[in-house]
Amino acid sequence: MPRPNRGTPEKSKDFMGSMKKLLQNLKPWRILLTLGLVLAFISAILSLIAPDHLSDLTDTITSGIKPNIIENTIKDIMSNPDISYEDKMSFHVTLSSMSNSSDTTELLKKIDELPSSIYDIIKPSIDMAKVKSIVTFLTILYLLSAIFSYIESVSMTTVSNNFAKNLRSRISVKINKLPLKYFDTHETGDVLSRVTNDVDTIAQNLNQSLATLISATTLFIGSIIMMFATNWIMAITAILSSLIGFAFMFIILMKSQKYFTQRQKELGELNGHIEEIYSGQSIVRAYNNEENVKKEFNKLNAALKVSNQKSQFLSGLMQPIMGFIGNFGYVCVCIVGALLTMNNVISFGVIVAFMIYVRLFTNPLSQLAQAMTSLQSTAASAERVFEFLEEEEMTVEHPTKHLDKNKVKGDIEFRNVVFGYDDTRTIIKNFSVKAKSGQKIAIVGPTGAGKTTLVNLLMKFYEINSGDILIDGVSTKELSRENIHELFVMVLQDTWLFDGTVRDNIKFNSEDVTDEEIWNACKVVGVDHFIKTLPGGLDAKLNDSDSVSQGQKQLMTIARGMIEDGPFLILDEATSNVDTRTEELVQKAMDKLTEGRTSFIIAHRLSTIKNADIILVMNEGNIIEQGNHEELMKLNGFYAELYNSQFKK
Repeated sequence: MPRPNRGTPEKSKDFMGSMKKLLQNLKPWRILLTLGLVLAFISAILSLIAPDHLSDLTDTITSGIKPNIIENTIKDIMSNPDISYEDKMSFHVTLSSMSNSSDTTELLKKIDELPSSIYDIIKPSIDMAKVKSIVTFLTILYLLSAIFSYIESVSMTTVSNNFAKNLRSRISVKINKLPLKYFDTHETGDVLSRVTNDVDTIAQNLNQSLATLISATTLFIGSIIMMFATNWIMAITAILSSLIGFAFMFIILMKSQKYFTQRQKELGELNGHIEEIYSGQSIVRAYNNEENVKKEFNKLNAALKVSNQKSQFLSGLMQPIMGFIGNFGYVCVCIVGALLTMNNVISFGVIVAFMIYVRLFTNPLSQLAQAMTSLQSTAASAERVFEFLEEEEMTVEHPTKHLDKNKVKGDIEFRNVVFGYDDTRTIIKNFSVKAKSGQKIAIVGPTGAGKTTLVNLLMKFYEINSGDILIDGVSTKELSRENIHELFVMVLQDTWLFDGTVRDNIKFNSEDVTDEEIWNACKVVGVDHFIKTLPGGLDAKLNDSDSVSQGQKQLMTIARGMIEDGPFLILDEATSNVDTRTEELVQKAMDKLTEGRTSFIIAHRLSTIKNADIILVMNEGNIIEQGNHEELMKLNGFYAELYNSQFKK
């Protein structure tokens, strides 16, 4: 049994082509998508404008808390005739003592002791009007940024949800248009993955990655421009300090990749082992192989533990490194900024601005890396979804005739039918047979003989290569698939019951069926007693967790067939999944079901078709024997050998 492998995310074979096709499919929402991306760009620009104004605010406050002692102010005081000579001398003495002191508290205390005539001139004073103006501007700026971010988030969410809904609808329609040969060559899990996982991946990443890519790119480039526009020395300091940290992070990423790959491989092996053991638990116990299974599990589990430890240790370093990059950048900016401030090259506000610029520069780098990874995953998922949507569909029909199921006589003829699933092998070879109205036609033969294929051709699930199939003399080529399907009642080997009530499962697509008709069908089949034991009877809910036996499920599907009103009946392995007692019950129900219908019965249990009007014995796509049970037994050929092998003591 192949083991599932949950490996690293799949990469797109053609990234640019997949993204181009994805954007083309987003055209119905291009206005909303453009709005979201533009708002993401504007929101990022607003974030870049703020640090410069925070710098002005800081400088306004810091300059205001310092005493107004500058050269021009001193000259004005000394030349002011309204200030007494004693006050001027006191001021001169204070200035001399201030020049020899670095204690800010002491300086402010000395200033407070100055005469009021001088204190009023040099006292600290913050320009509150300017502060109010800057604060108001920043408040509006941050408010607009928040509003734009919210609208952008709503826009992108709306686009992604609508796009996902549209994709699922298109996939649902596509499934009904695909020929059955597609499902013969593709695993069910793969198809389901495209419908669910791939669509969800596209929707989630569209919602997050595109806007993040725009805003992160804008912030990254914009922060570099703003830093160099403010001060090139500080800009180089901030960039170099951040790049040193990112260099360490890149080295760790390269070293950790192999451990992540190994972890995914070993996780897949462990999952595969568990799946094998779970599905084959009865065999394991029957052969007393529990100890070997346990050893194998412990071995795989231990290997996964080691890989987990190594990968998680390295991945655990990422967050501290990101924190280190930011903090290291802050430290470098503060050191260089302090030196430049002491030399009057920059103001203290510039240091504050660069503290923010460092964050605006470093954060987008990790966001860009994550966004690009998400876009790779999006492209891979989009490639799989669009590949599915572009699959070749069933041939377009141009029916020229229609058969009313209430007026159909019930004759069917296969005339020189040839069919193969591909060009390399022919399954049905020049097959011909006639079935008259009301006859029971049994088809038997070894696995691969073409029994089920014959029925699939009759239902027009596949197109025949050559020959013809006629219903009441009308070629199926002239009839639509829907018309053919409404003529047939099918009871298949696989018991298909969906989540819902017993009533809904039995009446299925027959909306006008009454409860009385449902109970009558259940009585004929013999499943009515079981249904009455269920809580709610016909209203009982069925799901995967219900303890409904395979035989009971089979009987319900047969009851469903009893409800359908079609002139033709197909029984494909209808009793192969039930016990002997249930088989007898089913056989009686089948006899009732086949009355008045042209029936095709496929079964490996030959006891179920002894009373068939015609038995077709198939081997390698050909009819090798034909007749009723007694006639074929007298031939003492393939059928007799097959029958005797099943019933010999």
